[in-house]
Amino acid sequence: MPPQWRDLLEELAPAFARRSTHRLFMALACGLILADRGTVTGMAAAAGIGQQWRRACWFFAAAKWDPDALGLAVARLIVKYLLSDHDPLTVAIDGTFFRRWGRRVFQARWAYDGAAQGGKKTAYGNTWVIAALVVKLPCCPSPAALPVLFRLWHGKGTASQPELAARLLKVLAGAFPGRAVHGTGDCAFHGESLVIEGTTWTTRLPSNAVLSGPKPPPTGNRGRPREKGDRIGTCADAAKTAGWQDTVIRAYGKTGHVQASSMPAL
Repeated sequence: MPPQWRDLLEELAPAFARRSTHRLFMALACGLILADRGTVTGMAAAAGIGQQWRRACWFFAAAKWDPDALGLAVARLIVKYLLSDHDPLTVAIDGTFFRRWGRRVFQARWAYDGAAQGGKKTAYGNTWVIAALVVKLPCCPSPAALPVLFRLWHGKGTASQPELAARLLKVLAGAFPGRAVHGTGDCAFHGESLVIEGTTWTTRLPSNAVLSGPKPPPTGNRGRPREKGDRIGTCADAAKTAGWQDTVIRAYGKTGHVQASSMPAL
C-alpha cells in the first residue's frame, strides 16, 4: 500500500465511531469517484455494494461520524503533502447552493442561486458555506481550492453565512496553531464576526460601505471615548485621496500591471 493511502486511512479512522462505518465510508468514497452520478444508490452500485443501498442511506442519515474531524483529517493531509513547513494557510470560503427536490429534504428552501442559467436566479434546495484550502498542484497551472469543511445555512433568524464562515475559519486556525491563516471571500462575506485573532480576511467591500478611521487613542476627557476615527467615506471617496502605487500581480495564470493602495480603516 502506498504511504499516502496508509496515512489517509490512519487520519480518517478517528472521525468514525465504528470500524464498520469507516469501511462503509471508504467504499462510498471510491464509488463516488467511479460513479456516473453522485447519488447514494449510484455510489453504492459503483462500489459493488448495490444490494446494500439501504445501509448506504443509513450512513448519511443515522451513522455516528464527525464531519469536522473528517475535514480536518483531509486538511492535515493537504498541508503535509502540498504545503511546505512555512507556507500560510489560504482559506477560500463561499456560499454554494445545491438544488433539491421533495418535501422532506432537511432545511431545503427557496433561495438565491447565483450559478443558475438564464434570468431565473431562485431555486429550491440547500445553501452551504464551504471552506477550501487553496494550494498549487503539479498538474494544474492555476491554484486549486480543495474543500475541507462545510456548514449548512438554516435560513433567516439563524447564524448568517458570514458567521458560519467565521466558525470554519476558527476551526482551521485552531487545528494549525503554528501557521498563519489567510481567509478570503466575495463581497457577501464581510463583517465584525470575521475579525478573528491570528487570522486575516480579504474581501471586496460593498459599493455602499462607509469607511472611518481607526479608533483614536483616549483623550483623557470626560465622556464616552470614540469608537471610530474621522469619516473617510465610501470606497469612491477613499480612492480620491489614496496614494496609488504601480505594482505587478499574477492572476489566472497571467501577469498584469495594476495600481494599488492601502489605508487603515473601519
